[in-house]
Amino acid sequence: QVQLVESVGGLVQPGGSLSLSCAASGRIFNINVMSWYRQAPGKQRELVAAITSGGSTNYADSVKGRFTISRDNVKNTVYLQMNSLKPEDTGVYYCNAPIQTMPQTVVDSWGQGTQVTVSS
Repeated sequence: QVQLVESVGGLVQPGGSLSLSCAASGRIFNINVMSWYRQAPGKQRELVAAITSGGSTNYADSVKGRFTISRDNVKNTVYLQMNSLKPEDTGVYYCNAPIQTMPQTVVDSWGQGTQVTVSS
């Protein structure tokens, strides 16, 4: 069994910063891509950022230049540093990772979600 556990989000003023983390645990053989998604009220879940085990990154246009995704492959942890936050960044943030538990078994895993609210 594997799981992803996210850090607690929070309330931050516009222009502020917040950092999230997400740690994978359990029987882990390999994790290639780790990602952050978010879901705003009344909207579909969207990809925010993704990172491969080799360090290649991909960002949604709306967060480029403001958010930074990173990971620690030894700790199986992914981070999201969010700067210059805007009210439209408000939502529930989820981490995601297809976790290879055995050479030919992959479990698509999601964190429990953490609320980020950007408001004055």
